[in-house]
Amino acid sequence: MTEDLAQRADIGPADGRGDRSIVEVFDTTLRDGEQTPGVGLTVREKVEIARHLLRLRVDVIEAGFAASSPGDFEAVRAVASEVGGGVGVASLARTRHEDIDRAWGAIRDAERPRIHLFLATSPVHMKYKLQLTEGQVLAMADESVRYAVSTGAEVEFSAEDATRSEPDFLCRVFDRAAAAGAHVVNVPDTVGYTTPAEYRRLVRRVMDHLRPRYPGVKISVHCHDDLGLAVANTLSIITVGIDQIETTINGLGERAGNTPLEEVVMALVTRHEFYGRLTRVDTRQIARVSRLVSKLTGIPVQPNKAVVGANAFAHQSGIHQDGVLKQPLTYEIMKPEDIGLSGNSMVLGKLSGRHALRQRLADMGYTLAPARFERVFLRFKEVADRKRVVTERDLEALVEDEIRDGPETIALDSFHVVSGNGAIPTATVRLKVGSESRQEACTGTGPVDAVFRALSQAAGVAPDLRLADYSLKAVTSGEDALGECTLRLESGGRTATGRGASTDVIEASALAYVKALNRLLESGAGKEVASS
Repeated sequence: MTEDLAQRADIGPADGRGDRSIVEVFDTTLRDGEQTPGVGLTVREKVEIARHLLRLRVDVIEAGFAASSPGDFEAVRAVASEVGGGVGVASLARTRHEDIDRAWGAIRDAERPRIHLFLATSPVHMKYKLQLTEGQVLAMADESVRYAVSTGAEVEFSAEDATRSEPDFLCRVFDRAAAAGAHVVNVPDTVGYTTPAEYRRLVRRVMDHLRPRYPGVKISVHCHDDLGLAVANTLSIITVGIDQIETTINGLGERAGNTPLEEVVMALVTRHEFYGRLTRVDTRQIARVSRLVSKLTGIPVQPNKAVVGANAFAHQSGIHQDGVLKQPLTYEIMKPEDIGLSGNSMVLGKLSGRHALRQRLADMGYTLAPARFERVFLRFKEVADRKRVVTERDLEALVEDEIRDGPETIALDSFHVVSGNGAIPTATVRLKVGSESRQEACTGTGPVDAVFRALSQAAGVAPDLRLADYSLKAVTSGEDALGECTLRLESGGRTATGRGASTDVIEASALAYVKALNRLLESGAGKEVASS
């Protein structure tokens, strides 16, 4: 049965392409993923995620859209300087010389710099957005690719909204881009419109048109999840013989998001006998990268999310539990260890020293500068005094708190809360604002609300500051679990996410609030914050 399915899927080398057992992974978490509403990553956070993507062994990291802002230019440049190991670093660019120049300026120090050009080709985009004719789009594709190629970078050309484009015109555009020197052409389902069978026909048509003429040009696909078909559409193309898939960690992205890397990669591993292709991804890094991206973006992973959700390897039904205890394969099609959910090999507690902590962090993929390591070590000791065992999840929370920290204009010195049944919750906080110490006391509807009100008054926040989102969860299980607060503040048209971790959930909330205030200041919003 399996062999019949594989044959119907046309598994085997594509004509003229040789061995195509490996499909490359182009990860766009730092660009398309950052376009998730409410997400904004700092330069430090982008670099940290890039380091973990490097350990994950993706083939290309799209670091951002260098021309979009000075901050994104710096982030792309920082990632390009950091990433080695033969991994490509890409910047998105419109088909404008100024965009291409900006992209090249940001990625030129990368081992494998790539400029990712995009130009809309669908009738609706050409008429209403670009206001260009087909002839003008063809000329623009040709000229912009030639200009980008002249920098010496790899060039990828994407036909935006390809799945709503006229197939004949789409092939003509790709022909122009390939003739101009494009190394990769991408067939994106920009608005998540297509279906697996339809997408497969379109991509086959593009391949049949291009490969006899330009056998060295790679063909890529990029899917969005507006109809919940991103994974299905991507997998439907794998067996056609494409060279590259474009994904994000946890499926982040515009609107309903992009193809989740973890789902496609594990589908290829788990059903290798059907698809006949694999990626270079080290699947044992998947769980850790997923958690890192979730925490730095402030976007939680839903519990029933495939592969990386909290319930992905959980069994509640008695029948399922009985089966798994007898043989895990009865209800688990992959092992937790396959994605990096292995147990701890070394127990860390209050008696553990710097060497043990540094080694564990290195094993987890974290390399911290001495000053940052010392801060993490002190936090580790504080947590270890409250807990018998500090787990890897606890350490991740502590390290990512440190990674996320930027310049501290405002620092939490101390807080005291009085609350109880029949009592009015009251909080007293003391902040350091620059070199000044400020103290305020406030009441609230609950202890956390009272703390937030006191922090706001002590900081002297802008009048339009508001709490847009707040969540609290346990990092680990048990009565001594580390609590993690994630919240989002809005002010001056900007948003900032703050995270705090502590065995005391009120302290975790206070830390998260202060960090979000600092990030607003760092971004230029909340100008009245700390000014009173």
